Order: sequence, then C-alpha cells, then structure tokens
Amino acid sequence: MQKDLETKFLSDFEKNQNIAHKICRLYTTSRDAHNDLFQEITIQLWKNYSKFRGDSKFSTWMYRVALNTAISLYRKSTRRVKTQDISDVAFKIKSNVYDDTEERQLKALYKAIRKLNDIDKALIFLYLEDKPYKEISETLGISSVNARVKMNRAKEKLKNILNP
Repeated sequence: MQKDLETKFLSDFEKNQNIAHKICRLYTTSRDAHNDLFQEITIQLWKNYSKFRGDSKFSTWMYRVALNTAISLYRKSTRRVKTQDISDVAFKIKSNVYDDTEERQLKALYKAIRKLNDIDKALIFLYLEDKPYKEISETLGISSVNARVKMNRAKEKLKNILNP
C-alpha cells in the first residue's frame, strides 16, 4: 500500500514539479533559497499526500499546498525555517534541471510581483498560469467574487509598480 502511494505521488509530482519551481522563483531571490523552499514544498506535499482526497485536480491541490508553504515560511523573515534533508526521505525524486531561459524574459515582471503582498502574489501567479477564477478561489479558499475583486486590485498595484 505504501509503495503504491509513493509511486502515485512520484508520478503526480514529477508531472507538476514546475509549479513548485515557479512558486519558489516568486518567493525567493537566491538559488539556495529556491532550493530550500522547493525541498520544503516537496516534503509538505509528501506529508499531506495521504490526505489528498481527489476532490480537485492534483495540480490545484499542489498549488494550494505549495503557496501555503511559501507564504508561511517567508512571511516572517525572522523565523528560522526548519528543513529536512531530502536524502532522509524514504523516496527519491528525479529532479529535472530547471531551465529558466523563458523566465529571464519575465525578470522585470517577477521583480514587480515580489513587491506585492503574499495574497496578491498568489493571485497574480495563478492568473498568469491561466487558472479560471473558480480554481483560483478554490486554491486560495475565497469566493469567486472576492477573487475577482482582489485580482483587479492586484493588477492595479502591479501596473503602478511597473509604470510609476
């Protein structure tokens, strides 16, 4: 049973690991911090995978866990983040080399997004991923109407940052 769960998790995670990389890129500024956050997201996903009921798509659930992990770990900069060495985990994940050539073109946008508060960052991220408002609201645990209102405000903030 445990082996089947690990195999299913590895399959789902490997198909969607770029979600975690993109979130790491939004919430970190250095390669080491990116790697630490990616590791922590991976651990949180594995710890909570047995609770994933399949009510939503795996990617939606993964967004939620990854965003919550990123927000909680980086909201309080004074808090020391406890991480677990990935080699201590019972399973091994094949990690694709993260190719950020396309991401470099968005460097100015990411820099502006980093200036937003955590909720606005999450909204913009999900919007850029072409997620419908229904999925955005489910991921963030807010109503669709609230997601639209917050999105408009976040877009306005982003415009002001990019075009002062």
